[in-house]
Amino acid sequence: MSTMVYPCEEKLERLTQEEIISSTKLVIQGLEALKSEHNAILHSLVETIKCLNKDEVACLVHEKSSLLRKSVEMIELGLGEAQVMTALANHLSTVEAEKQKLRAQVRRLCQENQWLRDELSNTQQKLQKSEQTVAQLEEEKKHLEFMNQLKKYDKDALPALEEKNGEATKDALDDLFPNDEEEHEQGTSHQPSSAALAAAKRGGYEVPARLRALHNLVIQYANQGRYEVAVPLCKQMLEDLERTSGRDHPDVATMLNILALVYRDQNNYKEASRLLYDAVAIREKTLGEEHPSVAATLNNLAVLYGKRGKYIEAEPLCKRALELREKVLGRDHPDVAKQLNNLALVCQNQGKYEEVEYYYCRALEIYEKRLGLDDPNVAKTKNNLASCYLKQGKYKEAEILYKEILTRAHEKEFGIVDDDPS
Repeated sequence: MSTMVYPCEEKLERLTQEEIISSTKLVIQGLEALKSEHNAILHSLVETIKCLNKDEVACLVHEKSSLLRKSVEMIELGLGEAQVMTALANHLSTVEAEKQKLRAQVRRLCQENQWLRDELSNTQQKLQKSEQTVAQLEEEKKHLEFMNQLKKYDKDALPALEEKNGEATKDALDDLFPNDEEEHEQGTSHQPSSAALAAAKRGGYEVPARLRALHNLVIQYANQGRYEVAVPLCKQMLEDLERTSGRDHPDVATMLNILALVYRDQNNYKEASRLLYDAVAIREKTLGEEHPSVAATLNNLAVLYGKRGKYIEAEPLCKRALELREKVLGRDHPDVAKQLNNLALVCQNQGKYEEVEYYYCRALEIYEKRLGLDDPNVAKTKNNLASCYLKQGKYKEAEILYKEILTRAHEKEFGIVDDDPS
């Protein structure tokens, strides 16, 4: 009879799946052989029972045959279980194959997901760059529109800050750095009169030679809207001046004025006004409270307040600058006329038309006396005065001034008007 050897439990725990399947197949073969042997023994016993006549021996043989049948049944049960295990192993193999396929699909999806994440990240970066570019273009567009408005208002002869439409147009107040500096800023070819130049030099408020090249370069960058270059240039020069000459030096005040001009072009009026107040303090301390450069800086502050519509605050600054210029330059100096024009515009925007008439008339008298009837400032001041008359309903006075302006322009272009058609 065949014998079966079963591995111990410890060894079974260490078996792999392949080893378990192989052992199960060996067990099936052993059980099949054992079943065959038991069937053969059972068959021989049955044959022996037929030949025996004694009851005791027949009972013993019947008992042994019953035991053999039970053993065969157990063997068949073991075979069935072994076959179930084999089928289960095949099923597990199929499941493992499917699992491997799913894992491969998961890896592929993870790779695709990572690729999509990278593409999304790149797209988001491009979108951010595009948004930044759009924002920058919007700022440049606003700046260009602002510069175009300034150019349009520069060409406009009407006074600033018209009240009809309620919109603040470009005022006609003097820009920063009058006289020599104004010529450099605007790129004009005409020179100031020798008297004005001498007075400016005596006053000491022109841009110093060592700052003039930097001043022109800053103005050029500012006109191009390249404030990211203009502002650091000013700040670096300001630090160098403070380090070499000290904080309380006239050139430091001039540099503060230049930086204030750049901030003003950026509509950063708060910072510009702070710098101008510092410049006033430095110039009053180093040059004296009645120095022309103090008047120029006060005028710049008035310009700043005027651009912000704060005419009440601008008026005392204009008046003090006028007093200083009259005292230093004389009552009939062209710079005094400029200051009168500024003061007239400030008062006009407050509705003080009697004072406006007085200031414009004084300025017109100075321009005609010192610069001549054909000077552009004469026509401009007449136009401003006529506009003031219109606001008061003095149409006859305004008509007279407009006719004078047109007649003078016609005479300059075509000669003297002949009233006699023949």
